[in-house]
Amino acid sequence: MKVPKVITTYCPKCKTHTEHSVSLYKGGKRRTLSEGQRRYDRKNLGYGSKRKPEQKRFAKTTKKQTLVLKCQKCGYTIMREGLRMKKIELVEVVK
Repeated sequence: MKVPKVITTYCPKCKTHTEHSVSLYKGGKRRTLSEGQRRYDRKNLGYGSKRKPEQKRFAKTTKKQTLVLKCQKCGYTIMREGLRMKKIELVEVVK
């Protein structure tokens, strides 16, 4: 699916419709010293196997792509949740 690089949508900080630049959300690097990661590592200790069985078959063929909209006027960032698609492409819209 082709998504425009610039979208006009509502900005809650400006309280008006402004132009927003569009990008795809990318998850950050896991922190090894965070409490959740330490708990996960502690539960995984033992005889060399995972604490839960690995999934053999997947129910879904695609993942939900999250769009990150950044207001070009004030810089406020909005996350727009999930469109389920195999391929997403950001394109320039010629006016």
